[in-house]
Amino acid sequence: MLTYRVEGDGTPVVCIPGGMLPAAYLGDLGGLSGRLILVDPRGSDGQGDPASWRCDRQVAELEAVRDHLGLERMTLLAHSAGASLVTQYVVQHPGRIAKLVLVTPSPSSVGIQLTAERRRRVLELRKDEPWYGEVAAAFEALQTGGDVERSALNPIGYARWDGEAQAQQAFEDELSVPGALGAYYADGAFDPAETRVALGQLDVPVLVISGALDLALDTAAGAEFAGLFPQGEAVVLEGAAHHPWLDERDAFVGTVERFLTTG
Repeated sequence: MLTYRVEGDGTPVVCIPGGMLPAAYLGDLGGLSGRLILVDPRGSDGQGDPASWRCDRQVAELEAVRDHLGLERMTLLAHSAGASLVTQYVVQHPGRIAKLVLVTPSPSSVGIQLTAERRRRVLELRKDEPWYGEVAAAFEALQTGGDVERSALNPIGYARWDGEAQAQQAFEDELSVPGALGAYYADGAFDPAETRVALGQLDVPVLVISGALDLALDTAAGAEFAGLFPQGEAVVLEGAAHHPWLDERDAFVGTVERFLTTG
């Protein structure tokens, strides 16, 4: 079974981190109320067979977490690449879901493609930032297969590249296991067409949060993702990038808590 820790009291929300990182980087999600069940993906500690880290191969263990918690149905909140595990859970266990919150989700598992031009338009929103020139150069180099450290793009992951953001990124870098995300997204991890069919049959409330400044998921992609669900709702946080619980704490917490307590 996947390991987890618990923050807070109240209604349980099972939280799946992104980036194949331990859930510690999520903190308390900006002070989100409720009983947060913060799950560590298999392989996020670098232990075990990397073949077992593949996204779809973790579904059975997420189901074991639900059973262990004694939840008939569970509310899932996923950030970034964690959304891919959640979509695969939907494929296999749709009847075990009460609500979904997808926070700046990776669109990989559902086949939503963002062109370089779309990402470039998001990047250009930050043209007045002191780091813009270096980040834009690194972005363009990546488009032509240049040998660029992806860490060069780190500032675009936050609305403000200040001390808090830099400390957060340093913490995530410390937690990161080389090669873990590649193993998570290894060939065969999911079938986007099959996943879309499953999401289209999931008739429960779903909230998709995108940040207007997020290079990984632009607002149009966020709306498209939400549109895959019968009860999907897309919300854009205008002042947020890829970490909305840091970028727009009050708006993020208010939006999620409103969704969780409605209906």
